[in-house]
Amino acid sequence: MQERSQRRKISLDWQPRPSGAARLCGHPGCGEAAEHRAPKSREPRDGHYWFCLDHVREYNLAWDFFAGMSQAEIEAYQRRNVTWHRPTWKLGDKAAGVNAGEGENVWVKDDLGLLGEVGLDLGLFGGKKKAGTAPQAKDPKERAALDVLDLKFGVSLAEMKSKYKALAKRYHPDTHGGDKDAEERFKRINQAYTYLLTCGYT
Repeated sequence: MQERSQRRKISLDWQPRPSGAARLCGHPGCGEAAEHRAPKSREPRDGHYWFCLDHVREYNLAWDFFAGMSQAEIEAYQRRNVTWHRPTWKLGDKAAGVNAGEGENVWVKDDLGLLGEVGLDLGLFGGKKKAGTAPQAKDPKERAALDVLDLKFGVSLAEMKSKYKALAKRYHPDTHGGDKDAEERFKRINQAYTYLLTCGYT
């Protein structure tokens, strides 16, 4: 109680120094230079008082950041302080609460389709596939191999084998009389098919 009564003695009507004048301590009757500031309240926008070293120490001893707050309000303030009083949400909740237009809940707009299936897996599109976008292979190497065989992502193993046999027959070097372009294409087809067999197609 004594500390609080000491705090009340400090002038709360201290005004900023005139331009060019020395700043004096805000404590009544103190003529020392004011080189130390102290907050007027817990809100930074309320500004500061200026005191000499002795009186800023006195002020700080009586300072109670949580004055006027209940225990529940203090605990809530401390929890919010962990995230600098900015809004937070549980992982995945943000997508459901943001409407990106066009009738679907989307967290990230991916107009160029760069995220593809990765965006769906991460829930960036609110759990909905974007209209007009076909599923894409996640691995760039897998996409390239599918392109060589002229296949789309999600093809079955049987369809892949059938396509491979047709392309291998078409570009086999024996049917092109040693044509280098056909031989190179045949080599790429074999490499792509061999890689796709390791990607788990069934």
